[in-house]
Amino acid sequence: MTAFDMVAPGRLIFGRGKAEYAAEMAAGLGRRALLVHGREPERAAWLMDALRREGCAVMAVSSPGEPDLPALESALEHARGHTPDLVVAIGGGAVLDTGKALAALIPGRRPIMDHLEVVGRALPLEVAPLPMLALPTTAGTGAEVTRNAVIGVPGSRRKVSLRDTRMVPDLAIVDPALTDGLPPAVTLASGLDALTQVIEPFLSSRAAPMSDALCAAAIPVALPALIRLMEEEEDPGARDSMAWVSLCGGLALAQAGLGAVHGLAGVIGGMAPDAPHGAVCGSLLPHVLSVNAERLRDADAVTRMARVLGWMAAPLEVSAPRDVPAALAAWSRAQGLPGLTAMGLEPAEFGVVARAAQGASSMKPNPVPLDVAALVACLRAAA
Repeated sequence: MTAFDMVAPGRLIFGRGKAEYAAEMAAGLGRRALLVHGREPERAAWLMDALRREGCAVMAVSSPGEPDLPALESALEHARGHTPDLVVAIGGGAVLDTGKALAALIPGRRPIMDHLEVVGRALPLEVAPLPMLALPTTAGTGAEVTRNAVIGVPGSRRKVSLRDTRMVPDLAIVDPALTDGLPPAVTLASGLDALTQVIEPFLSSRAAPMSDALCAAAIPVALPALIRLMEEEEDPGARDSMAWVSLCGGLALAQAGLGAVHGLAGVIGGMAPDAPHGAVCGSLLPHVLSVNAERLRDADAVTRMARVLGWMAAPLEVSAPRDVPAALAAWSRAQGLPGLTAMGLEPAEFGVVARAAQGASSMKPNPVPLDVAALVACLRAAA
């Protein structure tokens, strides 16, 4: 039996309607709340009102895009003036990452760069983070149950992690109703990210029984639900399924790691900062699956890949598992997924991306080593 080390929220609540208990439960964690929300503050107004009814003093901070170092420094200075003893974050993965980063950094005094991986000193947090409650409003990253926050560093053209096991939220409430009615582009990008994040841990060289159980339950559910949401009318059952898949991916990747899709995507996010992370992952996934499948030799890894492709064949209406990557790429493009060049990555930088990705932490558990030429081929195919 493979050893494993799993970190998860102190309490995890899943189900429709469960968000109505968020303010009451947050008030049990602190009384001076920092509320982190997305681009549209009105979507979080109900939660702010509810927190105030519970007697909390609330300050709001907006996270309109994926967090970068200058925005985080500004938010941190603003937030410290409120002297919060609790962080509540409601939004997509970028908002939750901002919330986790602020909860981690507010009590300390070191510069943010001291704690960032790759481009900084990667020092551990000197003080425990503030208590945090996370409410995801998209079904993609699983950030409500992970131990890191991804931060863009424009000066280095990289996205890197602020990471500590104590950064996992104390309470995560996954209410699929909060994802109802998402725009198709957001549904597609976040859904493909969720799919990627249950496939990569299952294929990972660090896969373990717990992550396998989560991924094997989620992978067969993901594509049918995503296809239903993209090709049919709004479906609460499909939203529930995608929220479940996203949650499984967050829990699994925290244990087993990811792979080449995220190894490349982290670098691309720093070089093309306007490219949505989920869309980048979705564009890369078919081609990374294809190159991995071609190069696998280990019997267990080959079996795992066959299971993944088999689970995806029926919803994509292909009879041969080997045709799954091409069918997935074609379906995604037909639903409006842009290619990498349309998202701002220049073909001249493919080699730079590939070489940088080889050193990314997400690349290490990929089931087979991929050289620069293989990674460049994936980038060209996803362009």
